[in-house]
Amino acid sequence: MSSLAASSVSLPVPRRAWSTDLPVLLVAVVWGASYLTAKGITTGHTVLAVLVLRFAVVLPVLVVAGWRGLRTLSAAQWRGAGALGLVLSGIFLLETYGVVHTSATNAGLIISLTMIFTPLAEAAVTRTRPPASFVAAAGLSVAGVVLLTQSGGFTAPSTGDLLMLLAALARTAHVLVMSRSRAVRGADSLSLTTVQLGGAVAVFAVLAALPGGGPAPWTVAAGFEVREWAALLFLSVFCTLVAFAVQMWAVRRTSPSRVSLLLGTEPLWAAAVGIAIGGERLGAAGLLGGALVLAGTSWGRRAADR
Repeated sequence: MSSLAASSVSLPVPRRAWSTDLPVLLVAVVWGASYLTAKGITTGHTVLAVLVLRFAVVLPVLVVAGWRGLRTLSAAQWRGAGALGLVLSGIFLLETYGVVHTSATNAGLIISLTMIFTPLAEAAVTRTRPPASFVAAAGLSVAGVVLLTQSGGFTAPSTGDLLMLLAALARTAHVLVMSRSRAVRGADSLSLTTVQLGGAVAVFAVLAALPGGGPAPWTVAAGFEVREWAALLFLSVFCTLVAFAVQMWAVRRTSPSRVSLLLGTEPLWAAAVGIAIGGERLGAAGLLGGALVLAGTSWGRRAADR
């Protein structure tokens, strides 16, 4: 959640790749943990309220920390970052409603399709064919995710499944727009993140105020205990603020496909959190799937370097 400043910045050489890849991989870890966390504090009636709280908690800190940068943004940069904020709000709406209305297994499997959609979309935009080795590596990772998630059982597609599919497409759009948008070129990541989150929280607040938007955010917050507040702060600070700042920084130093492939390990970490904290168990198929995800990601990184 900036043009390839990629078009003006050289891709890192393989021996330095981990300086960019490791922070992105850590984002995948915290996003994997977010499934269990969000499920613990969100219901179908409180999605909008939780999203308002999640974004509003960190927004004042961002504004204060990045005030100077915000004042230097041009009108075009404000418009570009605002457009990214609309895409970001769509991602979170789709993902949160999707997770509430489907299983974590299905959600992890379907959202991982982002790592297939992104290189295909990037190839379509640039009118180039993605390397066969990259496509094969992404396919291997998806096969691993299928095996990994089969431990929980894959049900027939539901409304939540379709919402997660749309979320995967929205993630792809967000990565590509960040990497190719001329409007936000030259702006610092903190300012862009602040404007994006501000736009997203405005969307959620408006939707929450409409009839049928569910309980007010302050009503939901008043009912939170220590555990719920700790979960909300984790979602706000690590899964939102830090994660999207890292993603915006990384996509300027490498390719959107590479970033997407690393973020595609998210279901693996979701399973790890489920086992360690949620008490879930993986069978032989799940263990094999986890190994395939790691192997496919490693292979894809090498293909991206070449």
